[in-house]
Amino acid sequence: MTQLDQFIADWKDNDTHIKKAFEELLAHVKTLDKTEVAFIARPNVSYSVRPRHLEQKKRSLFAMVDVIDDNPEERWLSICFYGEMITDPDETGDLIPGGLLGEDGYCFDLDAYDADDIAYLKQRLTQAHDNAPD
Repeated sequence: MTQLDQFIADWKDNDTHIKKAFEELLAHVKTLDKTEVAFIARPNVSYSVRPRHLEQKKRSLFAMVDVIDDNPEERWLSICFYGEMITDPDETGDLIPGGLLGEDGYCFDLDAYDADDIAYLKQRLTQAHDNAPD
């Protein structure tokens, strides 16, 4: 069992169903062609899934799907992308200057499961993936 699998197995979801949201986004990332996933665990800070397109050269990832763990009973998600890799037609993301590994990025925070938000984020993940190769 990988560290990511163990993290998911040990995670007790609550009534926000944020674990379900994380699992759906992770499952989507795993369907993207030529993609590998790194997992970085920082208990009581965050658990970070960092997908990378195998044809990327300039960057080590095309998105970050972070489980914010400052309160393990009330986890929430922050999904971030490089600014030029995605569009945000619904304007639901927050522009974070220098916020994604020193580059401008868009972050979308999710504190409860919402099917429409998940669908929108899956579209952004696909868009970032498609724009990742250098």
